Amino acid sequence: MSPKQPRQKVRRQPQRTCIACRQVQGKRALLRIVRTPDGVVELDPTGRKSGRGAYVHASAECVRSSLSGGALSRALKVPIDQNTREELESQLSASLPAE
Repeated sequence: MSPKQPRQKVRRQPQRTCIACRQVQGKRALLRIVRTPDGVVELDPTGRKSGRGAYVHASAECVRSSLSGGALSRALKVPIDQNTREELESQLSASLPAE
């Protein structure tokens, strides 16, 4: 008889959907944008801020699509003004991987 091997714990990664292209992927592979309880829309690099969140792929195409098409506004259930949109676009562009 062979001794029992301890089972390795399989850690599952939460799955999230990109609001631009609607593809499902692991939470850590996506960028999170959050509407805080104060109503401020901002990038959440840690993925742990309090508030309603929306996820988008770290690609220029998905970022552009989510900001221009109104998907982000629908996902966060708040209208997004031009200043906030420009600020988010610059923050998201800075966090995109170099191509």
